[in-house]
Amino acid sequence: MADIEDLRSGVRASLPELADFTDQDLAAKIVDAWALSLSETEFESIEDMPGSPNPDSPSLRDGTQATHVRGVGLLTVALGEELQRVLGPLGLDRDILYAAGVLHDLGKPFENSPANQARWKKDPGKAGFPSIRHSVYGVHIALTVGLPEELAHVCGTHSGEGQLVYRSTLNSIVHHADHAFWAAAEKGGLLDMDPADRWTKKG
Repeated sequence: MADIEDLRSGVRASLPELADFTDQDLAAKIVDAWALSLSETEFESIEDMPGSPNPDSPSLRDGTQATHVRGVGLLTVALGEELQRVLGPLGLDRDILYAAGVLHDLGKPFENSPANQARWKKDPGKAGFPSIRHSVYGVHIALTVGLPEELAHVCGTHSGEGQLVYRSTLNSIVHHADHAFWAAAEKGGLLDMDPADRWTKKG
């Protein structure tokens, strides 16, 4: 298992935009969150995880989970800033937009862990498969390190679980940025799959 300080250094290298944050306390909590999430698994960096939406779905041909996380962070900033330029203030600054984008998949180390996957597959009737999805586990990590509730909400309901709640404005932007990332990667031929096999929904 990697030392926690090494994990923190790796997270900062994976997410270089954190160095430009106005709110360095928030940046530090993002680093702590990803370091903690990684520390509970075999992974030593965000790059160690394949660039795929789920463990059983196609991966990026050239890229890792860090590519996705950082991409959604930057897309969330662009979407949020341009929406506010057109619509007016939504109460979202650059730091919180990027934070939400790069934290949305905070629980993926747990769900993608080879040890967890093997255990769940061996006896899915015991604890389910997966036992806890990355979205739910991300809430646990976010709250453990003291991230605000609005960011824990993004972790927990950016994906399918979000159909059961009223998504926040911030979460809605992340949800669409996340979907846009994978849809563009698939339709642009950047996923390791036969073009004839459609993964995302048509449209």
